[in-house]
Amino acid sequence: MKTTLLHPWHEEAGARFAPFAGFDMPIRYPPGTVEEHRLCRRSAGLFDIDHMGRFALSGGAAGEALSALVSGPVLDMKAGEARYSLLLNEGGGIIDDLFIYRLSEEAPYGKDPWLIVVNAGNREGDFAWFRQRLPRSLSLRDISAETCMIAVQGPRAAELLDLLADKPGAFSSLPRAALGTLTLAGISVRAGRTGYTGEDGAELFYGAGEALSLWKTLLAKAEEAGIEAGPVGLAARDSLRFEAGMPLHGHEIGPGISPPEALLSWACDFSKDFIGKEALAAQKAAGLKRKLVTLNVTGGVPREGYRVLNGEGGEIGVVAAGMFCPTVGTYSANAFVPPEYAATGTKLAVEIRGNPKAAEVVKRPLYTPVYRRQKFMKEVKK
Repeated sequence: MKTTLLHPWHEEAGARFAPFAGFDMPIRYPPGTVEEHRLCRRSAGLFDIDHMGRFALSGGAAGEALSALVSGPVLDMKAGEARYSLLLNEGGGIIDDLFIYRLSEEAPYGKDPWLIVVNAGNREGDFAWFRQRLPRSLSLRDISAETCMIAVQGPRAAELLDLLADKPGAFSSLPRAALGTLTLAGISVRAGRTGYTGEDGAELFYGAGEALSLWKTLLAKAEEAGIEAGPVGLAARDSLRFEAGMPLHGHEIGPGISPPEALLSWACDFSKDFIGKEALAAQKAAGLKRKLVTLNVTGGVPREGYRVLNGEGGEIGVVAAGMFCPTVGTYSANAFVPPEYAATGTKLAVEIRGNPKAAEVVKRPLYTPVYRRQKFMKEVKK
């Protein structure tokens, strides 16, 4: 089983580990999953996400080639911008979801350079998929081993990063969904103002040789500055993303799930050609057979694979993911159900250990991500 560059630190910190995407990953630390979740919501959490895959693409017209393979618009991106997109199969199913960063021409990767971040479990498959479909004239490299990737998330994440930067406000001056090159504690870092928790913060890319140094320096600076911060394992990362309505591959998205079913049509640019577009058009014309909903459940913890029932007790779907949500204090589930059962307020049930438990379709997401709240406040001020 693979390990991340920070694995020895996690062991010393008393983390509990479990297999994830071929890696031995820290699931939780001594404070426990709920406390780690709440730490990220109230202050700052550090996440080891070095298991994620990172590809460098460059060459003449690399952007045009990439645009034909991913669902979202990329050609309008400027250097230093980041964007979420999808990789689809011919049938419109979601092979993977990606974060795409457009780099500047000064980057060491060549002409028209791009950074593509993929899910850990799909790294090898995604690389092969790109390699088979991209022109051979383009350079595509898997740079996962030569780089480290961590995340700093929470209301005080930007403050912490600014304290380590060589210039005042170097991180906090970055717009949302931007990528900047910073020097943090003497280490050159690419910082994306992106994340997977619903909070403000960064995903940091830097040299593998500095992996432990920056991680430890972030924690030490937080303690020195009186900023509450600590490591957050994969279990809390899951509940954080769940509350914020973000999908997880193998649960809310997968090769047999289309963007409209997963409520991700917004990540598709239908004004351009991309693999899977025709299948999505046909699906739209025929009408969806199912769509993603979030349920609040009373009387038990909904788990993946549990049956979702209608008012007459008939099975209409299964739970894709379910858990306790610490911020909102609910036991909730994501499930795919026929559209006629998807309206907010619809009364359903989830079968838990053979017993139907009351469930209700609720508005998504359970926790409004900070960038959506910020956008709303700007619109109100206007």
